[in-house]
Amino acid sequence: MTVSGRLRASLIAVALIAATLTGAAPAQASPAAQYTNPLVSQRADAHIVKHTDGYYYFTATVPEYDRIVLRRATTLQGLTTAPETVIWRKHASGVMGAHIWAPEIHFIDGKWYVYFAAGASADVWAIRMYVLEGTGANPLTATWAEKGQIRTAWETFALDASTFVTNGVRYLVWAQAEPGIDTNSNLYIARMGNPWTITGTPTRIAVPTLAWERRGGVEVNEGPAVIQRNGRVFLTYSASATDANYCLGMLTAPAGANLLSAASWTKTPEPVFVSNATTGQYGPGHNSFTTSEDGQSDVLVYHDRNYAAISGDPLRDPNRRTRVQKLYWNADGTPDFGIPVPDGATPVRLRSVNFPDRFVRHWEYRARIEAQVKPLADSQFRLVPGLAGNGSVSLESTNFPGYYLRHSAFEGWVRRDDGTAAFRADASFTRRAGLTGGAGTVSFESVNYPGRYLRHYDNAIFLQAVSTATDRADATFVLE
Repeated sequence: MTVSGRLRASLIAVALIAATLTGAAPAQASPAAQYTNPLVSQRADAHIVKHTDGYYYFTATVPEYDRIVLRRATTLQGLTTAPETVIWRKHASGVMGAHIWAPEIHFIDGKWYVYFAAGASADVWAIRMYVLEGTGANPLTATWAEKGQIRTAWETFALDASTFVTNGVRYLVWAQAEPGIDTNSNLYIARMGNPWTITGTPTRIAVPTLAWERRGGVEVNEGPAVIQRNGRVFLTYSASATDANYCLGMLTAPAGANLLSAASWTKTPEPVFVSNATTGQYGPGHNSFTTSEDGQSDVLVYHDRNYAAISGDPLRDPNRRTRVQKLYWNADGTPDFGIPVPDGATPVRLRSVNFPDRFVRHWEYRARIEAQVKPLADSQFRLVPGLAGNGSVSLESTNFPGYYLRHSAFEGWVRRDDGTAAFRADASFTRRAGLTGGAGTVSFESVNYPGRYLRHYDNAIFLQAVSTATDRADATFVLE
C-alpha cells in the first residue's frame, strides 16, 4: 500500500471510530421516508395526526366548503385510498353556515377535538373559529358535539386555530384581523383554559410586514403549525395570496422562553418553502407535521397545485392537493424544508457509510459527497425504474427533473437524459445490499459494467471495481 493509501485508510478508520462513538450517524440522521404524491387530490389545508392506536387521522378543507371529513389508515400512503367519513356538515342558516375551512383534529384528555373556521349564511366572510368535541376511541364513529366559538379579544375575521403543549402548558395559535392594523390577518398565541376556551390576554407574534408576505394583493399571516425539536419551538405559517404566491414562513422561540412574549419569537427573514417551477409545484402552504411509520422521520404535510395560472378567484379553484415529503434537519438543529418535490415518488439522500456526515450531491453537474449540503435538493434523488429496464434503477435529480446520475469515462455526473441507449445504460444500476455496513445499506452496481460500483474517492463519485475493505465502504450508502 502506498503512503497516500495508508493515510486514506487511516482517515477512514478514524471516521468509523468517531461515528461509532457518536452513535454511528450524524445528528438528525434517520431512515428514508418514501411516499407517492399527491397523497390526496382536491383536499387543502390538510392536517394529519399519528395517534397511539397506530392509525393516521386525516382531515382537510373540501372544495365545496360545506363539511368536515375524516380518513384513517395505518400508513400515510394508505390515506390515499382510505374511505372518507363526513363527521359534520354546515348549518342550513346562521353561524357555521358557510366557508367551512381548515379543520384540525387533536386528541386531548381522552377526547377528540376538531378546530375549524366557518362563516355565516348571511355573511360568508364573518369567519370565526369553532370547536367540535368527539367522544369515542375512533373519531370516524365518535359522537360529535358543538362546543361553540373560540372567543378572542375581538369579534373579527379569525381562522386557522391550532393547539400544542410546551412545558406542560397548552397554547392556542391562530390568525386574526386586529382592529387598527391594516392587514388581512396576523398571528396570535394564548394559553388555553380548556380545549375550546383561551384564557388571559392574547399576544400578537407576527404581522405580515415583509414583501413576500404581502404578494397577490393581500397581507396575510395564517395557518400556524408547530413542531418542537432541539430545544426550540418552530412555528410555520402561510403568507400572501392563495395562488402561486402562497408560501411558508417560520417563527422560532426557545422552548424554555415565555411564549406569551412577542420578544421570544424570531421571524426568519426569507420564506422557508416556496413555489418551484422546475418541479411543477405552485403555492405550497397551510402545512402540518406528522411522523413516518417507524417514528424516526418528521414528515411535512402541505397543499399546493401543479399549475400556476388560475382563472378567477383562487379560492374557487378546487385543485389544491395534499402532499407529503420528509422534513430534514440542519446541523444547527433547525429544519430544512428543501423544495416542493416533483409529483410521484418522493426522493432520498445517499449518505456515505464511512463518512456519515456526507451525502452524494451534484455540484456543477459533477457528483461528489459533501457535508451540510446547500441547497438540500442538490443531494436528493428519486429512485425510479431503471432507464435500461431489466429490474435496474436510475437516480433522478430532484431539482433537475429529467437529469440522472450517470457514469461518463467512469466519473459520476448528473446529466439530462438524451434518449440514447448509451445514456440509459450509463444511468442504470442494479441495487445491491450494501457491500459493507450491514442491514439497511445499499450499493449500486453498473448495468453495463458489471463488477463496477458507484463509490466515492477523494470526495468525488466514480464508477470503479471494488476489492478492498476501503473500496467496499466507499461504495456503500445509507438511504435517508
